[in-house]
Amino acid sequence: MALGSKSYLFVVLIAVLVVGNGLSPYFLTSRNLLSVLITASVVSVLAVGQFTVIVTGGIDLSVGSVAALSSVVGAIMLKDGQPFVVAGLGALAVAALIGLINGVCVTYARITPFIVTLAMMSIARGIAYIVQPGNLVAISNQRFLSVFDGDLGALPSPVLIAFLVMLVAALVMAFTPFGRRLYAIGGNAEAARLSGLPVKRDVMSAYMVSALLAGLAGLMIAAQLTEGSAIVGDGYELNSIAAVVVGGASLFGGTGNPISAVVGGLTIGTILNIMDLLGVQAQPQLVVKGAVILVAVFFTSGVGHRLMGRLLQAAFQRVRRPVPSGAAGRTEDAR
Repeated sequence: MALGSKSYLFVVLIAVLVVGNGLSPYFLTSRNLLSVLITASVVSVLAVGQFTVIVTGGIDLSVGSVAALSSVVGAIMLKDGQPFVVAGLGALAVAALIGLINGVCVTYARITPFIVTLAMMSIARGIAYIVQPGNLVAISNQRFLSVFDGDLGALPSPVLIAFLVMLVAALVMAFTPFGRRLYAIGGNAEAARLSGLPVKRDVMSAYMVSALLAGLAGLMIAAQLTEGSAIVGDGYELNSIAAVVVGGASLFGGTGNPISAVVGGLTIGTILNIMDLLGVQAQPQLVVKGAVILVAVFFTSGVGHRLMGRLLQAAFQRVRRPVPSGAAGRTEDAR
């Protein structure tokens, strides 16, 4: 990534940590930091999936609804007595099917990704309400709860799951032909097609990965709440997009990496946690989140790069500017 995105990201994260420590004595406690990591783990999984689509120049607005549907399907299968592995795989299969439909509509029907996933956001949420018996489906399967919201060694399982997802995605994007093809498609889809790359197949795979990880996030949410519900995941599509953008990826595709997307999500989660500690209401938090997205997009754009470069150059010249000898002599006379 370019200097303006990667450097900006880590500078912002460090600044947020410093500000949070100054504003609240409870911010840097181990209990609070662990809470931030657990809360950010779901967004991190969604952000990695969202990144695989955004890097191709697309977008997936259906991830929150897919997470809700996945939580309901998994909870219903557990309630019917299915083993937790079967219930989890069933929920992930439903999510992957939705991703396949998104990919087919984008590649073969040539419908704009925004429209396709916006429609699927409504469809998936509606299906979740239809199949859900009552207001929610309680989950009592202890194996399921321990895997998706327990402790695996020294780390909570949601944090470990998010880390593994990020690690696998980073390795795939950096070292496999599939990852390099996704970057090529985002850079210039027509040139990639003319070069013989399987553009349609790869784009469909990207949407399936995004939906699959949304389904995994839905299972994590269900375990944390001990219930499957059609109302969960509302607004998570914005959080996942914000994490990818704050992480330095361009919405036009071809740039970014999964690790930066996760760090972007962690940065947003940390900011929201600070506001929670300060007692800030939910409505002002939405304003701050939107402002963070705008600032991130600006500093990862060409205009932001140039402005940041000029500001850093001016600051560097000001620090290094030598003091004129005459001015130094006048200063000594004055003393």
